[in-house]
Amino acid sequence: MKKTIELEDTGMSFETSRDLEAMSALAHSWLEQIGENPEREGLLGTPARVARAWAFLTRGYGQTLDEVVNNAVFEADGSEMVVVKGIEFYSMCEHHLLPFFGQVHIGYIPGKKILGLSKFARLTDMFARRLQLQERLTTQIADALVQVLEPQGVGVVIEGAHLCMMMRGVEKQQSTTTTSAMRGVFKSDLRTREEFLALVAS
Repeated sequence: MKKTIELEDTGMSFETSRDLEAMSALAHSWLEQIGENPEREGLLGTPARVARAWAFLTRGYGQTLDEVVNNAVFEADGSEMVVVKGIEFYSMCEHHLLPFFGQVHIGYIPGKKILGLSKFARLTDMFARRLQLQERLTTQIADALVQVLEPQGVGVVIEGAHLCMMMRGVEKQQSTTTTSAMRGVFKSDLRTREEFLALVAS
């Protein structure tokens, strides 16, 4: 049964099929397992907040590409490159369930279709709000744009910082990871690829 969750900080709401009571019980048990007392005053509401937070952080599982694009594909002539830079993203690494975050840069050369600019951010969020790997996130965004737009080419570059490297393990605070996915002429034509990468770096 779907439930509507209100997001206190943003005023937004969204539908989820998550069992929030079960998720809250798991958070309660987890607090006990790390040696905390979930019944103390400061933690009384924490399990329910954790359940709502994780429902929000993984809301991408309940979204589809058609819903996110929402008829914002338009016919247009032209073959000039379109670049959208600096799309912020926040995701959760599937290996340690710790956050990774950064920026997505997208470029494409239209075939006969263009996409409303805000949809690049919404499409990014749909895939980022799942348990992820940065490599997979990069290819999912690129492949989705190929599917939606049938462009001459698509390029996606993601720059990410991973708390699984910063907070634990090697604890390297300044390390970042860059991944890229090239499709169509962005892959086959060196000049097109170099133009895109130069625009991303500028």
